[in-house]
Amino acid sequence: MMAKIITNSTPIISLSILGKLSLLGELFDDVYVPDAVFHEVVYGKSTRSYGCDDLKQLIETGTFQVIEVKNKRLVNTLYGKLHEGELEVIVGAKELGLQTVLIDERDARILAKTFLLRPIGTVGILLLAKRRGKIKHVKPLLDKLIAEGIFLSESLYSQVLIEAGEE
Repeated sequence: MMAKIITNSTPIISLSILGKLSLLGELFDDVYVPDAVFHEVVYGKSTRSYGCDDLKQLIETGTFQVIEVKNKRLVNTLYGKLHEGELEVIVGAKELGLQTVLIDERDARILAKTFLLRPIGTVGILLLAKRRGKIKHVKPLLDKLIAEGIFLSESLYSQVLIEAGEE
């Protein structure tokens, strides 16, 4: 197991669309969700409430833990470059001494790397789950995400299928 991870909202929503949010608890010892991410998923303005019930259930069972980021000043200083949730993931990871952050958005991944963090995305989680025998196939899951409006570039799609041995 990779010990601990902190996640942003897009991976929560994407994995929930797939009915696979619980994978995070199977792949990691501890899964952290910053306050801003929790609020975005649970109380967000989206007409589709993907992730809301799944996230609440995983928190109630103790599989996921909501955390409050202490250095709000740093979050506020960086705000505008990224969303609050993405910033809380990065700052929260540093506060908790974590190395891995679950973020899909390109700019947030770049900033995470400048903070010496290792970003992984939803697609990376699906590949990891396949390697660990938690799922059999990646392709139908990628196809479902695309059908639900989640953007995946053609090159990433092809690359992932090659890595998964499903090309």
